[in-house]
Amino acid sequence: MHKPRMQLLASFDIASLQYLDQRGQTTQALPDFATPDTLITFYRQMSLARLVDDRAVKLQRTGQLGTYPSTLGQEAIGVGVGGALAKTDVYCPNYRETGALLERGVAIEEILAIWGGDERGQNYRHAREDLPLSVPIATQMLHAAGVAFALKYKHENLDEPMRVAVTSGGDGATSKGDFYEAINLAGDWKLPLVVVINNNQWAISVPRSAQTACKTIAQKAISAGIRGLQVDGNDIIAVREAVTEAISEARNNKGPTLIEAVSYRLCDHTTADDASRYQSKEELQQAWEREPIARLKAYMLSAGIWGDSQEEELQRELAEVLEKSVNVYLNTVKDVPTAMFDHLYQQLPEALLEQYQALQGDD
Repeated sequence: MHKPRMQLLASFDIASLQYLDQRGQTTQALPDFATPDTLITFYRQMSLARLVDDRAVKLQRTGQLGTYPSTLGQEAIGVGVGGALAKTDVYCPNYRETGALLERGVAIEEILAIWGGDERGQNYRHAREDLPLSVPIATQMLHAAGVAFALKYKHENLDEPMRVAVTSGGDGATSKGDFYEAINLAGDWKLPLVVVINNNQWAISVPRSAQTACKTIAQKAISAGIRGLQVDGNDIIAVREAVTEAISEARNNKGPTLIEAVSYRLCDHTTADDASRYQSKEELQQAWEREPIARLKAYMLSAGIWGDSQEEELQRELAEVLEKSVNVYLNTVKDVPTAMFDHLYQQLPEALLEQYQALQGDD
């Protein structure tokens, strides 16, 4: 049978970025920003995120918090992303965002309030224009594309850098139409948007291998005509470098980027889940050997910029910060039941008026 001759129209490569391997050894020269002080700050923030996570799970188990999605093992992504944004940028997060919210200046008690069912927690005292956490999968990416369009449309002074929208999601989000619509629009309109995917290998109980035939999540950028890059999501230096560079590109009107940060979820999907029912113990044990906090600590110890006394002092400091914030959360007077409507609608739809009045009677 005759095989027709075809002309190659395009070909693509997907690169992967790493600075620290799983033993905390450098794989290449570190970027200029990775000074000892900066690395110590990274370590502090990741450690704080893990402590907040641990306490949030315990609060949920004792009935003092609602369902909570832990970020255990994924701290480098949150801290790396949140710290790369400028104050004037807009963050459009998904729900697994403790580290990123801390980097954006959101208070611990505000994070706890969110998961305690108090909508005042999302009325951030800082980061005033950041969007609330999005529990529906991938919808925040369309919101982020809209925000990015608005930022570009309103960018009147061409001598000033553009503001950028950054959004995040899990590997499962890339199986949704919202994700593809958002990156397609961003690519076509060259929007100042950065999409960061936390590929933690699980969409609740569905493994990465059952979600897509793509070798990488990053290559999905090709369908939208935008840049795609994979980074080691357990290497905070790589995450910060990649996100910072992508934001810079977007800020200078060079279009959007999709970043896949490869990690592993070392916890249940949420406190309503039991990951032991579907996660292999051997796989989980291997993932613990790659986790981000121990990796950075190993490098700092070998580089002589960290030691036991500093570790003890840091843990004391973080424990005090956490206890103070937890006490603020636990002693905050609960909001009225009608607040669930007040924080959602500027003007209450008539169809909900009866429910609103019924709740008023419960106040």
